[in-house]
Amino acid sequence: MANNGRRSVKLKKGPTVGTGGHGRKALEGKGPTPKAEDRPYHKAFKNKQLSERSEAKRASGSRTTSAAARSGRSGPKGRATEEVVTGRNSVVEALRAGIPAKALHVAVRIEMDDRVKESLKLAAERGIPLMETGKPELDRMTDDAIHQGLVLQIPPYEYQDAYELAEETLEAWKKGHVANAPLFVALDGITDPRNLGAIIRSVSAFSGHGVVVPERRSVGVTASAWKTSAGAAARVPVARAANLNNTLKAFKNMGIYVLGLDGDGDVSLPELTLATEPVCIVVGSEGKGLSRLVRENCDQIVSIPIDSAMESLNASMAVGISLYEISRQRAAK
Repeated sequence: MANNGRRSVKLKKGPTVGTGGHGRKALEGKGPTPKAEDRPYHKAFKNKQLSERSEAKRASGSRTTSAAARSGRSGPKGRATEEVVTGRNSVVEALRAGIPAKALHVAVRIEMDDRVKESLKLAAERGIPLMETGKPELDRMTDDAIHQGLVLQIPPYEYQDAYELAEETLEAWKKGHVANAPLFVALDGITDPRNLGAIIRSVSAFSGHGVVVPERRSVGVTASAWKTSAGAAARVPVARAANLNNTLKAFKNMGIYVLGLDGDGDVSLPELTLATEPVCIVVGSEGKGLSRLVRENCDQIVSIPIDSAMESLNASMAVGISLYEISRQRAAK
Protein backbone atom coordinates (compact mmCIF):
# COMPACT_ATOMS: atom_id res chain seq x y z
CA MET A 1 0.00 0.00 0.00
CA ALA A 2 1.27 3.41 -0.86
CA ASN A 3 2.23 5.59 2.07
CA ASN A 4 1.59 8.77 0.12
CA GLY A 5 5.25 9.59 0.09
CA ARG A 6 5.56 9.79 3.87
CA ARG A 7 8.53 8.26 5.60
CA SER A 8 8.17 6.73 9.08
CA VAL A 9 10.84 7.84 11.53
CA LYS A 10 11.76 5.84 14.64
CA LEU A 11 12.56 8.00 17.67
CA LYS A 12 15.54 6.95 19.74
CA LYS A 13 14.63 6.31 23.38
CA GLY A 14 16.58 8.64 25.69
CA PRO A 15 16.69 9.19 29.46
CA THR A 16 13.28 9.52 31.17
CA VAL A 17 12.23 11.44 34.27
CA GLY A 18 12.34 9.19 37.38
CA THR A 19 9.81 8.91 40.19
CA GLY A 20 12.14 10.57 42.66
CA GLY A 21 11.60 7.82 45.19
CA HIS A 22 7.86 8.36 45.45
CA GLY A 23 7.31 4.73 46.26
CA ARG A 24 10.09 4.47 48.80
CA LYS A 25 7.83 5.11 51.79
CA ALA A 26 5.62 2.23 50.76
CA LEU A 27 8.62 -0.05 50.99
CA GLU A 28 9.64 1.20 54.43
CA GLY A 29 6.56 -0.12 56.24
CA LYS A 30 4.35 1.69 58.81
CA GLY A 31 6.50 1.20 61.86
CA PRO A 32 5.43 -0.40 65.13
CA THR A 33 1.74 -1.08 65.65
CA PRO A 34 0.19 1.79 67.70
CA LYS A 35 -1.49 1.04 70.98
CA ALA A 36 -5.17 0.18 70.88
CA GLU A 37 -6.06 3.44 72.67
CA ASP A 38 -4.24 5.42 69.96
CA ARG A 39 -6.12 3.85 67.03
CA PRO A 40 -9.14 6.03 66.11
CA TYR A 41 -11.19 3.04 64.89
CA HIS A 42 -10.61 1.00 68.06
CA LYS A 43 -13.02 0.84 71.00
CA ALA A 44 -10.18 1.62 73.43
CA PHE A 45 -9.60 4.97 71.64
CA LYS A 46 -13.21 6.04 72.23
CA ASN A 47 -13.05 4.95 75.87
CA LYS A 48 -9.88 7.01 76.34
CA GLN A 49 -11.52 10.09 74.81
CA LEU A 50 -14.58 9.72 77.03
CA SER A 51 -12.38 9.29 80.08
CA GLU A 52 -10.32 12.41 79.29
CA ARG A 53 -13.45 14.45 78.59
CA SER A 54 -15.06 13.29 81.83
CA GLU A 55 -11.90 14.07 83.81
CA ALA A 56 -11.65 17.57 82.31
CA LYS A 57 -15.32 18.25 83.00
CA ARG A 58 -14.99 16.98 86.58
CA ALA A 59 -11.93 19.13 87.26
CA SER A 60 -13.52 22.23 85.71
CA GLY A 61 -16.82 21.67 87.50
CA SER A 62 -15.11 20.99 90.80
CA ARG A 63 -13.07 24.19 90.57
CA THR A 64 -16.14 26.22 89.69
CA THR A 65 -18.30 24.69 92.42
CA SER A 66 -15.65 24.93 95.13
CA ALA A 67 -14.76 28.51 94.21
CA ALA A 68 -18.39 29.54 94.23
CA ALA A 69 -18.91 27.75 97.49
CA ARG A 70 -15.96 29.43 99.16
CA SER A 71 -16.76 32.88 97.96
CA GLY A 72 -20.55 32.79 97.75
CA ARG A 73 -20.42 34.65 94.42
CA SER A 74 -23.12 34.75 91.80
CA GLY A 75 -23.21 32.34 88.92
CA PRO A 76 -23.74 33.10 85.20
CA LYS A 77 -25.89 36.13 84.40
CA GLY A 78 -25.92 37.19 88.05
CA ARG A 79 -27.78 34.14 89.31
CA ALA A 80 -26.81 33.08 92.81
CA THR A 81 -24.91 29.82 93.05
CA GLU A 82 -26.29 27.09 95.28
CA GLU A 83 -23.94 25.08 97.46
CA VAL A 84 -24.02 21.46 98.50
CA VAL A 85 -22.58 19.78 101.59
CA THR A 86 -21.50 16.20 100.89
CA GLY A 87 -20.54 13.24 103.06
CA ARG A 88 -22.15 11.81 106.17
CA ASN A 89 -19.97 13.59 108.73
CA SER A 90 -20.22 16.98 106.99
CA VAL A 91 -23.98 16.73 106.49
CA VAL A 92 -24.79 15.77 110.08
CA GLU A 93 -22.50 18.53 111.41
CA ALA A 94 -24.14 21.10 109.14
CA LEU A 95 -27.59 20.04 110.36
CA ARG A 96 -26.45 20.19 113.99
CA ALA A 97 -25.14 23.74 113.41
CA GLY A 98 -28.53 24.85 112.10
CA ILE A 99 -27.25 25.79 108.65
CA PRO A 100 -30.21 26.74 106.40
CA ALA A 101 -30.97 23.91 104.00
CA LYS A 102 -33.17 23.59 100.94
CA ALA A 103 -33.33 19.79 100.79
CA LEU A 104 -31.59 16.64 102.03
CA HIS A 105 -30.89 14.18 99.22
CA VAL A 106 -30.60 10.55 100.31
CA ALA A 107 -29.36 7.79 98.04
CA VAL A 108 -31.77 5.02 97.08
CA ARG A 109 -31.23 1.95 99.30
CA ILE A 110 -28.63 3.78 101.40
CA GLU A 111 -26.82 1.74 104.02
CA MET A 112 -28.03 3.10 107.34
CA ASP A 113 -25.75 4.07 110.22
CA ASP A 114 -25.99 6.45 113.19
CA ARG A 115 -24.99 9.48 111.10
CA VAL A 116 -27.64 8.81 108.47
CA LYS A 117 -30.30 8.23 111.12
CA GLU A 118 -29.41 11.46 112.93
CA SER A 119 -29.37 13.41 109.65
CA LEU A 120 -32.84 12.15 108.77
CA LYS A 121 -34.12 12.95 112.26
CA LEU A 122 -32.68 16.51 112.29
CA ALA A 123 -33.98 17.20 108.79
CA ALA A 124 -37.46 16.01 109.75
CA GLU A 125 -37.46 18.13 112.93
CA ARG A 126 -36.51 21.24 110.94
CA GLY A 127 -38.98 20.54 108.15
CA ILE A 128 -36.28 20.10 105.51
CA PRO A 129 -37.62 18.15 102.50
CA LEU A 130 -36.18 14.64 102.14
CA MET A 131 -35.48 13.57 98.56
CA GLU A 132 -34.71 9.97 97.62
CA THR A 133 -32.21 10.35 94.81
CA GLY A 134 -30.37 7.89 92.59
CA LYS A 135 -26.59 7.66 92.69
CA PRO A 136 -26.08 9.03 89.13
CA GLU A 137 -28.00 12.18 90.06
CA LEU A 138 -26.05 12.56 93.32
CA ASP A 139 -22.82 12.20 91.35
CA ARG A 140 -23.99 14.93 88.97
CA MET A 141 -25.03 17.26 91.80
CA THR A 142 -21.65 16.90 93.53
CA ASP A 143 -19.44 16.77 90.40
CA ASP A 144 -18.50 13.20 91.31
CA ALA A 145 -17.35 14.12 94.82
CA ILE A 146 -17.48 11.47 97.55
CA HIS A 147 -20.97 11.93 99.02
CA GLN A 148 -21.57 8.57 100.79
CA GLY A 149 -25.22 8.78 99.78
CA LEU A 150 -25.98 12.07 101.61
CA VAL A 151 -26.10 15.53 100.01
CA LEU A 152 -27.43 18.64 101.77
CA GLN A 153 -28.53 21.39 99.40
CA ILE A 154 -27.87 24.91 100.74
CA PRO A 155 -29.85 27.86 99.32
CA PRO A 156 -27.95 30.99 98.26
CA TYR A 157 -27.48 33.53 101.05
CA GLU A 158 -29.62 36.64 100.66
CA TYR A 159 -27.25 39.58 101.05
CA GLN A 160 -28.42 43.03 102.02
CA ASP A 161 -27.29 46.17 100.25
CA ALA A 162 -24.44 47.81 102.19
CA TYR A 163 -25.69 51.36 101.72
CA GLU A 164 -29.27 50.49 102.71
CA LEU A 165 -28.09 48.58 105.80
CA ALA A 166 -26.02 51.54 107.00
CA GLU A 167 -28.79 54.03 106.27
CA GLU A 168 -31.44 51.98 108.11
CA THR A 169 -29.16 51.43 111.12
CA LEU A 170 -28.30 55.13 111.36
CA GLU A 171 -31.96 56.09 111.17
CA ALA A 172 -32.90 53.56 113.87
CA TRP A 173 -30.10 54.84 116.12
CA LYS A 174 -31.15 58.47 115.71
CA LYS A 175 -34.75 57.56 116.59
CA GLY A 176 -33.58 55.71 119.68
CA HIS A 177 -34.55 52.26 118.42
CA VAL A 178 -30.91 51.12 118.66
CA ALA A 179 -29.02 51.65 121.91
CA ASN A 180 -25.48 51.85 120.55
CA ALA A 181 -24.05 53.84 117.66
CA PRO A 182 -23.85 51.89 114.39
CA LEU A 183 -20.93 49.47 114.31
CA PHE A 184 -19.94 47.63 111.15
CA VAL A 185 -17.02 45.51 109.97
CA ALA A 186 -15.89 45.58 106.35
CA LEU A 187 -13.64 42.91 104.81
CA ASP A 188 -10.88 43.78 102.34
CA GLY A 189 -9.42 40.75 100.57
CA ILE A 190 -10.59 38.14 103.09
CA THR A 191 -11.14 34.82 101.26
CA ASP A 192 -11.38 32.25 104.07
CA PRO A 193 -15.02 31.50 104.99
CA ARG A 194 -13.93 30.47 108.51
CA ASN A 195 -12.54 33.97 109.04
CA LEU A 196 -15.87 35.42 107.94
CA GLY A 197 -17.77 33.09 110.26
CA ALA A 198 -15.57 34.02 113.23
CA ILE A 199 -15.94 37.74 112.44
CA ILE A 200 -19.73 37.41 112.26
CA ARG A 201 -19.63 35.70 115.65
CA SER A 202 -17.56 38.54 117.16
CA VAL A 203 -19.86 41.19 115.66
CA SER A 204 -22.82 39.45 117.29
CA ALA A 205 -21.01 39.14 120.64
CA PHE A 206 -20.13 42.85 120.82
CA SER A 207 -23.43 44.32 119.60
CA GLY A 208 -22.33 45.06 116.05
CA HIS A 209 -24.86 45.78 113.34
CA GLY A 210 -23.50 44.10 110.25
CA VAL A 211 -20.64 42.86 108.09
CA VAL A 212 -19.79 44.20 104.63
CA VAL A 213 -18.08 42.06 101.97
CA PRO A 214 -17.12 43.08 98.41
CA GLU A 215 -18.79 41.34 95.49
CA ARG A 216 -15.50 40.34 93.84
CA ARG A 217 -12.38 38.62 95.15
CA SER A 218 -13.91 38.10 98.58
CA VAL A 219 -15.39 35.41 100.74
CA GLY A 220 -19.14 34.92 100.92
CA VAL A 221 -21.55 33.30 103.37
CA THR A 222 -21.06 29.58 102.76
CA ALA A 223 -21.88 26.50 104.82
CA SER A 224 -18.41 26.73 106.36
CA ALA A 225 -19.00 30.36 107.37
CA TRP A 226 -22.41 29.46 108.83
CA LYS A 227 -20.88 26.66 110.87
CA THR A 228 -17.99 28.79 112.21
CA SER A 229 -20.38 31.58 113.19
CA ALA A 230 -22.10 29.17 115.62
CA GLY A 231 -25.53 30.46 114.61
CA ALA A 232 -24.59 34.15 114.67
CA ALA A 233 -25.07 34.34 110.89
CA ALA A 234 -28.81 34.10 111.54
CA ARG A 235 -28.67 37.28 113.69
CA VAL A 236 -26.02 39.46 112.02
CA PRO A 237 -26.79 40.73 108.51
CA VAL A 238 -24.09 40.44 105.88
CA ALA A 239 -24.22 43.09 103.17
CA ARG A 240 -22.56 43.04 99.78
CA ALA A 241 -20.78 46.05 98.25
CA ALA A 242 -20.33 46.34 94.49
CA ASN A 243 -17.26 48.49 95.11
CA LEU A 244 -15.78 48.58 98.61
CA ASN A 245 -14.01 51.92 98.19
CA ASN A 246 -17.16 53.65 96.95
CA THR A 247 -19.10 52.10 99.84
CA LEU A 248 -16.58 53.40 102.38
CA LYS A 249 -16.81 56.88 100.84
CA ALA A 250 -20.61 56.71 101.13
CA PHE A 251 -20.30 55.64 104.78
CA LYS A 252 -18.10 58.66 105.49
CA ASN A 253 -20.61 60.97 103.82
CA MET A 254 -23.30 59.49 106.07
CA GLY A 255 -21.27 60.31 109.19
CA ILE A 256 -19.74 56.87 109.80
CA TYR A 257 -16.04 56.92 110.69
CA VAL A 258 -13.96 54.39 108.75
CA LEU A 259 -11.17 52.83 110.81
CA GLY A 260 -8.62 50.56 109.16
CA LEU A 261 -6.73 47.91 111.13
CA ASP A 262 -3.02 47.72 110.38
CA GLY A 263 0.23 47.13 112.25
CA ASP A 264 1.57 50.57 111.24
CA GLY A 265 -1.33 52.61 112.54
CA ASP A 266 -1.77 56.30 113.23
CA VAL A 267 -3.28 55.55 116.61
CA SER A 268 -3.03 52.69 119.08
CA LEU A 269 -6.31 50.87 119.81
CA PRO A 270 -6.38 51.78 123.56
CA GLU A 271 -6.02 55.45 122.58
CA LEU A 272 -8.92 55.39 120.13
CA THR A 273 -11.23 58.37 120.67
CA LEU A 274 -13.90 57.52 118.06
CA ALA A 275 -15.22 54.37 119.74
CA THR A 276 -18.52 55.94 120.77
CA GLU A 277 -19.22 57.34 117.29
CA PRO A 278 -20.74 55.45 114.34
CA VAL A 279 -17.84 53.28 113.18
CA CYS A 280 -16.93 50.89 110.38
CA ILE A 281 -13.83 48.77 111.03
CA VAL A 282 -11.99 47.61 107.92
CA VAL A 283 -9.74 44.57 108.11
CA GLY A 284 -7.46 43.19 105.40
CA SER A 285 -6.00 39.75 104.86
CA GLU A 286 -3.28 38.54 107.20
CA GLY A 287 -0.68 38.47 104.44
CA LYS A 288 -1.41 41.58 102.34
CA GLY A 289 -3.24 43.74 104.86
CA LEU A 290 -5.28 46.71 103.66
CA SER A 291 -5.13 47.59 99.97
CA ARG A 292 -3.75 51.01 99.05
CA LEU A 293 -7.06 52.57 98.01
CA VAL A 294 -8.92 51.25 101.04
CA ARG A 295 -6.18 52.60 103.28
CA GLU A 296 -6.50 56.03 101.67
CA ASN A 297 -10.26 56.02 102.32
CA CYS A 298 -9.87 55.36 106.06
CA ASP A 299 -10.27 58.22 108.55
CA GLN A 300 -7.74 56.58 110.86
CA ILE A 301 -5.45 53.57 110.76
CA VAL A 302 -5.59 51.78 114.10
CA SER A 303 -2.94 49.37 115.34
CA ILE A 304 -3.24 46.74 118.07
CA PRO A 305 -0.25 46.69 120.44
CA ILE A 306 1.25 43.20 120.36
CA ASP A 307 4.55 41.57 121.28
CA SER A 308 7.29 42.46 118.81
CA ALA A 309 7.99 38.75 118.28
CA MET A 310 4.53 38.36 116.73
CA GLU A 311 4.36 39.81 113.21
CA SER A 312 0.59 40.00 112.85
CA LEU A 313 -2.73 38.70 114.11
CA ASN A 314 -5.31 36.60 112.33
CA ALA A 315 -7.99 38.83 110.75
CA SER A 316 -10.84 37.47 112.87
CA MET A 317 -8.76 37.77 116.04
CA ALA A 318 -7.84 41.38 115.25
CA VAL A 319 -11.51 42.21 114.67
CA GLY A 320 -12.54 40.52 117.93
CA ILE A 321 -9.97 42.49 119.95
CA SER A 322 -11.00 45.78 118.31
CA LEU A 323 -14.70 45.14 118.85
CA TYR A 324 -14.06 44.32 122.50
CA GLU A 325 -12.19 47.61 123.04
CA ILE A 326 -14.92 49.63 121.31
CA SER A 327 -17.59 47.83 123.35
CA ARG A 328 -15.63 48.46 126.56
CA GLN A 329 -15.30 52.19 125.84
CA ARG A 330 -18.99 52.45 124.94
CA ALA A 331 -20.01 50.72 128.17
CA ALA A 332 -17.83 53.10 130.20
CA LYS A 333 -19.39 56.15 128.58
